[in-house]
Amino acid sequence: MINFAAQVKVLKTDKKESILDSAEKLFATLGYDGASTRLIANEAGVNVAMLNYYFGSKKGVYKTVLERRYKGFHQDLFDLNKRDISSWDKLSQFIEMYSSRILSQHSFHKLIQREMSLRQRPETADFICSQMAQSAHEVCKILKEGIKNKSFKEVDPEFTVATIFGTNYYLIGIAPVASLLLEKDLTNQDIIDNEIKPRINKHLKDLLKAHLQP
Repeated sequence: MINFAAQVKVLKTDKKESILDSAEKLFATLGYDGASTRLIANEAGVNVAMLNYYFGSKKGVYKTVLERRYKGFHQDLFDLNKRDISSWDKLSQFIEMYSSRILSQHSFHKLIQREMSLRQRPETADFICSQMAQSAHEVCKILKEGIKNKSFKEVDPEFTVATIFGTNYYLIGIAPVASLLLEKDLTNQDIIDNEIKPRINKHLKDLLKAHLQP
């Protein structure tokens, strides 16, 4: 027997996700002020009333777009830090997880860059800063754990984290320059998935192994 209530719940979830996906793209391209609720609704194939029903306002949509991405990533990081595996395995898995998220979520990270550079909404910029810092601290825990158990050398954990984050953000933040350097089209998701992700993962692991190995 078909569970009608479960079907309705799935449809509602799918529709909300569609609205958030559309909003994320428009916020990244047009900015907060340029992406009206009508544009977001049209892009998602819903009416403005439905958008307001789910999120209350454009501000509510924007807040949920940000929270959605960070919540999932933080939970993955917390779970990784609790696993009973070596410090190097934790770091290795983090590198793959982080690279995959950064290189697969162009719209979201363009949105973040726009928000951080313009700082038109200090409260939102502060929220983003706190979320990014929280992620960085979780990775620092992995490094400090490895230093403590002698599997890593005495290195600067904070700057090591900056190296990981910075290498990935270079590819997205200045994609036209990175495309020229790598002689690859970094707007092509197939190239990113099949060529760039494996390459950056190998590079970072090789780099960090040399940097951290006692």
